Amino acid sequence: MPDMDRKTLYHIIEWSVAFAACVFLVYKIATYDDYTALGETLRGMGWQQWTAIALCVALMPLNMALEAWRWKTLWNVPSDQVPSDQVPRTNEISFLDAHRQVYYSKLAGLITPWRLGEYPARGVLMEVQRDQVPGTKDSMTKVLAMGAVGSATMTAAIVLAGVTALAFSPAIMSQLGDSYLYALVMVILVLMIAFALAPKALKKYAEVNGALVVKSIAQSFVRLVCWCVQLALVLWALGAVSLQPSAFSLLFVYYLLATITPNVPIAEIGVRGAWAILVFGTMNAAMAGVLLWIINTLLPCVVWVFLKKNAK
Repeated sequence: MPDMDRKTLYHIIEWSVAFAACVFLVYKIATYDDYTALGETLRGMGWQQWTAIALCVALMPLNMALEAWRWKTLWNVPSDQVPSDQVPRTNEISFLDAHRQVYYSKLAGLITPWRLGEYPARGVLMEVQRDQVPGTKDSMTKVLAMGAVGSATMTAAIVLAGVTALAFSPAIMSQLGDSYLYALVMVILVLMIAFALAPKALKKYAEVNGALVVKSIAQSFVRLVCWCVQLALVLWALGAVSLQPSAFSLLFVYYLLATITPNVPIAEIGVRGAWAILVFGTMNAAMAGVLLWIINTLLPCVVWVFLKKNAK
C-alpha cells in the first residue's frame, strides 16, 4: 500500500474509533438513571472524603503509566531471529509512545466486547514500518501476539491475587458456589497452557520466555495494587468500607470476580456494580464502581485528546 494511502487509512481508523467512543460515552452519560442518588451521596461527603476522591483521580495517570510500562516492556523485546544489536531502533517504542498508545486504546476498548480492540488500536498508532525486521511479520501481527501475552499476564496476576484472597473469604466463597470455582480452575489451566506454548508459538514475533512472563506478571500485580488503592479510596469516601487490612483483601476478590465474568463494556458498569454489592455488602459499593469507572475510563479518553495535540 502506498505511504499516502496508508497514512490516510491510519487517520480514518484513528478518528473513527475516537468518534465512536465519544458517541458511546455521551450515550452512557445521557442514559444513566441514578444521578439523584449519586448527587445525594456526593453532597453528603466532607473534605476528607473529597480528598480521598482527589487522590484517586491523581492515581489515574500512575495507573496508565504502569500500563505503558508493561506495554513498552512487551513490545521492545526483540525477535529471537535477529540479534538484538541488529534490531532497528525505530522498531522500539519510547515511554511517551507507549503512553499515547495506551490512552488511545482506552477509546477502542470502550466500544468492543471484552476490550478486544485495545491492542489493535495500539497497532494503529505504531510508528514503525512493516517488514523492517528480517523474519518477522508486520507490526500489527506483533501487536496482537504481544497483546495476547499482556492480557494473559494481567489476568494471571488478578487470578493469583484474587484466589489467594478468596481463600480467606469463606462467606463469599460459599455464595459463589462450586460452578464458579470450576470456572476458576479452567481459567488457571488455560493460562498455564498458554504460557507453556507461548515461547514456541510466538517465536517469529519476539523472544517470549519465562523471564519475560514473570516480569510482566510482576508489573501487572503492581498495576493491580494501584487499582485496589483507587477503589479503596472511593469506597471509603462513599462510606462503603473502612480502611483496614482485612478490607483490602476483599479488593483483590472484587477484581477477580469482575475479571472472570463475561461482559461487554456497555454492560460493564452493571456487572462491576453487582459484584461490588456482593463483596462489600452495600449499595454504596455499586456507586463506587460507577465513580471509579468514570475516573479510570472516561478521564483517560479525555486525556488522549491532549496527548494527540502534543504528538509529533
